Amino acid sequence: MQKNKLIKVGIENNNEGRSLAWALDYPGCFTYGSSETEALVRVPQALIAYKNWLDGYTENSWLQDLTDFDIRLVEVYEGHFLNEQYEPSPNGKAIYAWFHHDWLPLSELEVQRGLSILGWAHQDLYELTAALSDEQLDRTYPGERSSIRGIMLHVANAELNYLDHLRQTPLDRTGSPDDIWERLRFSLDQNRSGLPALVGKEDVHGNRGEFWSPRKVLRRACWHALDHCQHIHRLITS
Repeated sequence: MQKNKLIKVGIENNNEGRSLAWALDYPGCFTYGSSETEALVRVPQALIAYKNWLDGYTENSWLQDLTDFDIRLVEVYEGHFLNEQYEPSPNGKAIYAWFHHDWLPLSELEVQRGLSILGWAHQDLYELTAALSDEQLDRTYPGERSSIRGIMLHVANAELNYLDHLRQTPLDRTGSPDDIWERLRFSLDQNRSGLPALVGKEDVHGNRGEFWSPRKVLRRACWHALDHCQHIHRLITS
């Protein structure tokens, strides 16, 4: 008898006032809830949507055998904020989730899959926005901090920032392109060249009160790009 696929979930509470459920072995598979219970309950639906998204891009999805599965909550992280003296402060820097799972080194296969997810997320971003006029790209929305152009630049810059946490010397960005699609391509290229070199590495770096590892970089980059794909889609269709 075939065993049910085990889906290990980490919950990150207080992520911009919400709970965020991460399917830890599947970068880019996540969901939100008003509480950790609500986020956890939504994981099966998010996992099926994630599988369907993968199926739209590849005939060799690593979730082809997703039939029966068990959801297991393995860790809960309480998001918090630290000031420059590393003291808890509501006005400080957000310290985002670090799970025990993030200590594990990445395999070559995991990096290949993660980079595929990141590339497909960038393709989604392009398809969502390529036909928009400058006016639409720069339009402001009530309650939003950025225009669509600003969100896309934020995605590209965040992906570079994640990698910088693992670099001995941060990337010199003086020559990075200004065009939003070129900037996204630049950040994707940086990940494609940087992440394979981290296969098998057990390096964990501390930065301003926060732990970073190759697995956390990949986890957050895939989530961040896909999360803002959904964000931009909501703005366009609202």
